[in-house]
Amino acid sequence: MKRYLILLLAALLLPVVADAKKKEPKPQEVDSLGRKIKTGWNFGILPSVAYDADYGFQGGVLTNVYYYGDGSQYPEYIHSLYLEAAYTTKHHGIFRFNYDSKYLIPGYRLTLDATYLPDAMCDFYGFNGFESQYNFDWHNWKKNTAKMAHPEEYQSRVFYKYKRDLIRVAGDIEGTIYKDLKWNAGLGVLGYIIDDCDINMLNGKNVFDPTKERYEQKALDPSVQGLYDKYKTWGLIGAEEARGGWHPYVRAGLTYDTRDKRQGPNKGLYIDAFFTYSAAFNAAYGQQAAAGYNHLQFNFTFRHYVPCYTDKNGINRITFAYRIGTQNNIAGNSPFYMNNYMNTLFIQRVYYEGLGGGNSIRGMMANRILANGFAFANVEFRFRVVNFDIGRQHFFIGLNPFFDLGVITQPYNLDDLVALHTNGTYTTLKQSVAATGEKYEDYFNTTNDKNAYMPHMTAGLGLKIGMNENFVLSADWGMPINKQDNQKWANFYVKMGYLF
Repeated sequence: MKRYLILLLAALLLPVVADAKKKEPKPQEVDSLGRKIKTGWNFGILPSVAYDADYGFQGGVLTNVYYYGDGSQYPEYIHSLYLEAAYTTKHHGIFRFNYDSKYLIPGYRLTLDATYLPDAMCDFYGFNGFESQYNFDWHNWKKNTAKMAHPEEYQSRVFYKYKRDLIRVAGDIEGTIYKDLKWNAGLGVLGYIIDDCDINMLNGKNVFDPTKERYEQKALDPSVQGLYDKYKTWGLIGAEEARGGWHPYVRAGLTYDTRDKRQGPNKGLYIDAFFTYSAAFNAAYGQQAAAGYNHLQFNFTFRHYVPCYTDKNGINRITFAYRIGTQNNIAGNSPFYMNNYMNTLFIQRVYYEGLGGGNSIRGMMANRILANGFAFANVEFRFRVVNFDIGRQHFFIGLNPFFDLGVITQPYNLDDLVALHTNGTYTTLKQSVAATGEKYEDYFNTTNDKNAYMPHMTAGLGLKIGMNENFVLSADWGMPINKQDNQKWANFYVKMGYLF
């Protein structure tokens, strides 16, 4: 892992940088850190090399083009164009275009995004967080079986996976009501194409031998039914949502923003509250219409950035930053695959998965919390350790200890789902599971009826390397408090930008 991290840091520190039609700043034109401001066009072409414990090692190419004009608003940019094409070792793709500007339409901020995220092994750990049992040995395969705690319990490396391709097209705009109070509106569409994992594709040239034990061979056993398939069999996932669907949406809300800058702010507030109405005009693969999944969701987020220490040169060295938020379904029914998508007023990152993983609760398995509604909190101290220049580029290095938390506010009623999707053949989940010869307690926690509401918590440390205040490489190491959230002792992520 050290070798990959060294290559990644080298790629950041040695970019191919070009300045087109750039005006040389006057000597007195410096930013708040006493450095010359950036003007004109600035762009770098970089290898898209990263690591995520849930997605694996990533390889590809990306570019982020900034236009600063005469530099009068630096470190704010006039235009930002972002393009990325990459693929990971766990068969997850990223193909993305993003545009952001406050100046294309004078007086309004406009963000456009078009993204395609094919995922051959999307995480699925069941509904209601701790109410669903996680069995590490069922998917923990190692080449050396001596490293496996209970090799005889192994089912499949993709037991907690399913195939999911996500297509996202969105346009969002922001206008000013009065000073820092803004109105927001957006249109978009989310397209989900869902199926069981393609075992033949994942096996490649490896052929499963039924005469041998599963744990003795790398090939996946095509006869093993994964958790996603079991949920369909038990009636927890209905036929009308089992293959995905297309969901155009419209959203509107308000924001209050007093941050000193958008990327890595040192002080200020960011508060948003908005509604998202999602329709369901058809389902994927010609399945029946999914009109029953029209729904309305409400989101609220509160972010606060508090400067704690400023050095004698006026440089802020320590910032206390925290974010609390919630997303809840207030009308209609949302399909299960949309309940781990965190709505946002402006699409600035590739992933908006929640809750769990490097984009929401660091150190927890991705999509560990899946319910109709949830709340979350992220708390961290941001230490700016050193600032330095390489050529014309301004860099900084920072450290961020953090604590993350997530809770369910609207759990699924599992018995109601079963009764609905089996047309009353089974009235309880226990009946449906028993009919398939499975043990209910292997999949669901029976010790406490309030398990769904138990908080999920993680803690860890982050490393930040930034260039020109806007391009930030983030490496986060997080560990779960409860082993039901991840039986690995920690997860590691290398991504772009701050979490919030």
